Amino acid sequence: MVKSILLVGVGGQGTILASKLLTTGLMEAGYDVKMSEIHGMSQRGGSVSSQVRYGDKVESPVIELGGADILVSFEKMEAMRWLEYLKPTGKVIVNNYEIGPVSILSGKIPYPKGIVEEISSKVDTMIIDAAEEAKELGNSKVMNIILLGATVKSMGLEDIDWEKLIRENVKEAFVDINIEAFALGMRLANGIESTL
Repeated sequence: MVKSILLVGVGGQGTILASKLLTTGLMEAGYDVKMSEIHGMSQRGGSVSSQVRYGDKVESPVIELGGADILVSFEKMEAMRWLEYLKPTGKVIVNNYEIGPVSILSGKIPYPKGIVEEISSKVDTMIIDAAEEAKELGNSKVMNIILLGATVKSMGLEDIDWEKLIRENVKEAFVDINIEAFALGMRLANGIESTL
């Protein structure tokens, strides 16, 4: 059985690091894993997506429309943009966070209202204020690892040694805060501190 995880966000949010950690963990757990990335001007705040598929035998790295088991969105407008890739029975983890594209930042159009509410009315949705949570931990850059922790918990992948992977793939100075962020994401997904 192949599972598909679609991670989407905006350049600079750490979407790719989260995907790489996820992919490495799944491979170490013995899964056949395929990953593909799309960087749309990611250095300048463009759309970034990463598709991770794992199982006994994965033929293609590409998630087709309506094929994702889980959509993890690091920015809420990106969740809306990629929603059609989610299975009807799939789940969305959405970071309640806004990064407007140039058209919005320049004032040409307003940031759309009610995105999270609209997504929640259509599919099973977990809303996390990862930016707020990261700020409380003392480093706003660990937002991606909070979301990774929530993803791991939601997909039932807790038996992989994620702490070891974080230690091996994150700069030493940031290991502890990333481990803390990951644990917090797991708790949030568990509903202990859920913002739902």
